[in-house]
Amino acid sequence: MNFWQKLPKPFFVLAPMANVTDVSFRRVIAKYGKPDVFYTEFVSANGLCSEGREALLIDLAYSETERPIVAQLFTADPEKMFEAAKLIAELGFDGLDINMGCPDKNVVKQRAGAALMKQPELARELMRAAKAGAPELPLSIKTRIGDTKNNLAEWLPALLEEKPAAIIIHARTRKEMSKVPARWETIAEAVNIARGSGTLIIGNGDVVDLADARAKVEQTACDGVMLGRAIFGNPWLFSEKIPKLEEKLEVMLEHTRLFEELLGAHKSFHIMRKHYKAYANGFDGAKELRVQLMSTETSAEVEKIVSSFLNT
Repeated sequence: MNFWQKLPKPFFVLAPMANVTDVSFRRVIAKYGKPDVFYTEFVSANGLCSEGREALLIDLAYSETERPIVAQLFTADPEKMFEAAKLIAELGFDGLDINMGCPDKNVVKQRAGAALMKQPELARELMRAAKAGAPELPLSIKTRIGDTKNNLAEWLPALLEEKPAAIIIHARTRKEMSKVPARWETIAEAVNIARGSGTLIIGNGDVVDLADARAKVEQTACDGVMLGRAIFGNPWLFSEKIPKLEEKLEVMLEHTRLFEELLGAHKSFHIMRKHYKAYANGFDGAKELRVQLMSTETSAEVEKIVSSFLNT
C-alpha cells in the first residue's frame, strides 16, 4: 500500500510552484500548518541527467518534517525520465510526479509540460519509463483539462490506462493559463471518468482556503484538493490558524533566515520579495513596510526593519 492510499479523505496537498515552494518555505509550512502531502518545485529530468545535475539537486532538497513528499519532474524524453526516476528513488522520496500541465512557453517548446496533452502516446511512454525507473514509488500526474478546450473525455482515459496512483487536475486549459476562473465542474467530470479505476482524482485551481477546499470536495466528489497561491504569506493555511501580526512578521523573518541558510549560496535573495508582498499585506502600515522590505539583500536587514516596525 502506497502513501496515497493511506491518506484520510478528503486530503489536502501543497502545489508545486517554481521559486516559491522551495525547501526553506516548505520547512516553515511543515512547522506551522503541514498539508497531507508536499510537492517539490518541478525539476527538469533532462537537467538531472546532464553535467548540470549538481545545480538542480538543491531543488530536490527536503527534510524529514515534509513527509510524505513527492518529487515533480518534467521532460519529453522517456530515457531521461527513466534515469531521473531512478535518482528520485535513490534520494528517498515518497512519490514521483510528472508535470503534464505547465503552460510555460519554454517548457512547451521542449514538448513537455502542457504539450503532452497533445501527445497522449508519449505521455503514456513517459509514465511507463517513470514506473520502470522507480518501481517502488507511486506515480502521480499533474495536468489540465485540455490544451485549447476541455478534452478530458479523451485525455484522462489515456492516462488512466497506465494506472497512476493519483491525477491532479488544474481545472483550466493550457490556453486559459490562470486568466479565467477555474472550472470545477470539470473536476466532477473527471471523477466520473475515473470511477472504478483505483486512481485518486485531486482538484486544483482558485482554492482560497480549506473551507473552500472542503466545499469543492462536496461539489465534485474528488478525493482531495491541491492548494497553491493561497499559501503565499500564509504558512498557517493548512492549520487554519489566524496569526497575530507580530507572529506573522516573526515567521516571515524565520522564513528569510532559512532561505539564506539553505539556499543563499544557490539562489538570489530577490526570490524572497514575492513572499514579502504577501506577508506584508492587509494591515495598517503594510505598504510602507513592504516598500522597505523590497530593497533588502540580507536577513539582517529584514530583521532590523521588522524590529523597527514592531517597536514603532
